[in-house]
Amino acid sequence: MLIGLCEDDPAIRRLVARALESAGHEVRRAHDGGEATRLLGPDSGVDVIVMDVGLPDSDGRDVVQALRSAGQAAPVLFLTAFGAVHERIAGFHAGGDDYVTKPFDVQELLLRVDALGRRGRPAAAPPGGIELDPARHEVRCAGGGAQLTPTEYRMLAAITSRPGEVVRRRAVVAAAWPDGSFVSENTIDSFIRRIRVKLASIDAPVTIETVRGVGFRLS
Repeated sequence: MLIGLCEDDPAIRRLVARALESAGHEVRRAHDGGEATRLLGPDSGVDVIVMDVGLPDSDGRDVVQALRSAGQAAPVLFLTAFGAVHERIAGFHAGGDDYVTKPFDVQELLLRVDALGRRGRPAAAPPGGIELDPARHEVRCAGGGAQLTPTEYRMLAAITSRPGEVVRRRAVVAAAWPDGSFVSENTIDSFIRRIRVKLASIDAPVTIETVRGVGFRLS
């Protein structure tokens, strides 16, 4: 398989890459979120992505949401130093499929990568006309770009990463507030309104629709 590996620590990156190559895989390496979005997109041909959460320029979960929003459907294995339950839940809601907590056993990582490669994911249709930048927390389209707060970015990414689906409120909250904070309904709706205004300000070809009693979807 072709494995996309994004890890900022050179020693860990070399260790994981060598293990994957010794197991017969080809590895495409990235050292930060910006490089990952360029090298591991939907046209990259990668079969599995191994993504570090703590990157120097962005949160690895934000990077995965940007890739999912662009149409990347490859399974994702997160490498994380955070073992708390709410951190793992946030990773799954950000589009991850599995995780390994640092320090990890290389053989276990290889087995998990192989399992994800066998499983695969169905192809996803990207949302038309918008692009997310995880390092700058920005949304862009032909009409220009709009700066988002980290929370706004994660809420929008949680919705755009599942085109055609209604994304439940709890999934949006878990992705946007990875520390497990309690968030009121009014706060969620307030953030959604702000995102809609920013999308409209750049003439984005999509907006966020509220599905009453359930959640949100791109329309």
